[in-house]
Amino acid sequence: MNTKLTLRMDTELIRTAKEEAGRRGKSVSKIVGEFFDSLASGRRTEQELPPVTKSLIGILKDRDITESEYRKHLREKYS
Repeated sequence: MNTKLTLRMDTELIRTAKEEAGRRGKSVSKIVGEFFDSLASGRRTEQELPPVTKSLIGILKDRDITESEYRKHLREKYS
């Protein structure tokens, strides 16, 4: 059963949401519903992850890397 829900948001956010919904070929209600459904179902299971993402799980496990070290790595990589 579908029931009406009223949300109050900034006008610009509503415009952006409608544009995004149009790009996805969905209604804003559908996107909001999917969002809340994803919150209820918890984290994505490993099987649902894209292969590249799945391959990266745990790659830095037990590594002591600070945020500043990671930022330095990115600066060097993309400079």
